Amino acid sequence: MSQPEIPTEQWAQVVEKTGGPVTYKKIPVQKPGPDEVLVNVKYSGVCHTDLHAMQGDWPLATKLPLVGGHEGAGVVVARGELVKDVQIGDHVGIKWLNGSCLDCSFCLQSDEPLCPKALLSGYTVDGTFQQYAIAKAAHVARIPKSCDLEVIAPVLCAGITVYKGLKESGARPGQWVAIVGAGGGLGSMALQYAKAMGLRTIAIDGGEEKAKSTKALGAEAYVDFQSSKNIVQDVKTATPDGLGPQAVLLLAVSEKPFQQATEYVRSRGSVVCIGLPANAFLRAPVFDTVVRMINIKGSYVGNRQDTAEAIEFFARGLINVPSKTVGLSELQNVYQLMTEGKIVGRYVVDTSR
Repeated sequence: MSQPEIPTEQWAQVVEKTGGPVTYKKIPVQKPGPDEVLVNVKYSGVCHTDLHAMQGDWPLATKLPLVGGHEGAGVVVARGELVKDVQIGDHVGIKWLNGSCLDCSFCLQSDEPLCPKALLSGYTVDGTFQQYAIAKAAHVARIPKSCDLEVIAPVLCAGITVYKGLKESGARPGQWVAIVGAGGGLGSMALQYAKAMGLRTIAIDGGEEKAKSTKALGAEAYVDFQSSKNIVQDVKTATPDGLGPQAVLLLAVSEKPFQQATEYVRSRGSVVCIGLPANAFLRAPVFDTVVRMINIKGSYVGNRQDTAEAIEFFARGLINVPSKTVGLSELQNVYQLMTEGKIVGRYVVDTSR
């Protein structure tokens, strides 16, 4: 396929100083390096990580100025001379992991997200809140052309991340998983991936709206942290034998849920930390952790195989992404809603407006 005409300038949302806000402005379109592709980003999901990147409240420095975003779905419009397995016109996704060295001990064992030289989209390199974005060809997600780019965009981070977390939990079909923050963007997909994997779920979140949305997505029980007088007991009671779930996925953006999870997880169960509340700590009683053989672990983003598997679930029609699409120019409004905790599901930005 011949190379399409590429403009020299594009619209983007740029973080010019720590704390924001983002500035909607025109910036140059970059050219891909030898091992890179240039992607005409059509849609990009908005993740809570993007808000952290703008606020600068994680213990990892961002580049400045910064174009955020790491859930970009689009079309390859140019490629470097070393790229052979990605073609012009291919539909691809730009993920949080923009690139890695492919040669360290982590990359060689399919743990490329742990690569010490990892490039992070929308954090250490410019991301997908622009119309044309650069990514390492080896790491772009391959998206079947049968998939709607608008709908699949959030799968590229939220979907892959929760799918990886469920795999890391070790929960088997028929077992119970409590999903903390189940009404948010990650949680709404975690419920569906869990169901597709044969797992039974307890949704933990706040409010009647999220009760309805999580049950519609397959949650068999709902625990409202806003009204519960004893969350630990309520979560245990939600399982048939009252012993609690075999696994917990922590997607929360505050610290308190991380302190509660080991109290209601079943003995020999796994607590999987995924959410990254700023300046938070995880504490658990040593005695209970030992005698109940509780496994506490972190789960980061998925590798390339996890990505392909997560997309395959979507392509088979097993994952429906609850989302609302707005123009790229409205990104700051999305951040405000996120700050106020008013987002149910996921927001997606259309880069054409």
